[in-house]
Amino acid sequence: MPQPVIFATPTDIELPSDPIRPNWVIEGSPQVRSKRVAESADGTSSVMVWSCTAGRFNWYYSVEETLHIISGEVFVTDEKGDVRRLGPGDMAFFPVGSRSIWHVPHQVLKLAVCRHRMPRPFGYLLRAWNKAVDIFTGFSAGGTKPEYRSPMSQGARVTAS
Repeated sequence: MPQPVIFATPTDIELPSDPIRPNWVIEGSPQVRSKRVAESADGTSSVMVWSCTAGRFNWYYSVEETLHIISGEVFVTDEKGDVRRLGPGDMAFFPVGSRSIWHVPHQVLKLAVCRHRMPRPFGYLLRAWNKAVDIFTGFSAGGTKPEYRSPMSQGARVTAS
């Protein structure tokens, strides 16, 4: 049975406290709150809503993270010392094993897609498996693939108004 589709409004989700490790904090007392709102069936990917108040801290990535800033701003210093401002609408990708320094002037709210890295041979096997499932079932997610028919093939006419 397929997993249900999840809809969420990150700004409306109540986020429980999720403290930063004290030895990561450089300045201030940033207060982090976060909640996992979705997870893949195999547990390798998840979606998190994360907020943080003012402060400066180290961040170490044990998973790949793609983030999208919803509100507020953060200044991220990468391993080369380059500083980048991220604000509403911006996104960034942090590979597993990377680290950065985050400076949150006031507050930031982000949506993060986190993924555990899979060894390359397993990734090849997974793609081969999905291809085989797709060939035999027509849909690699395990459901029934709907037949697509363009409106033109159904006799629809396009008109200008």
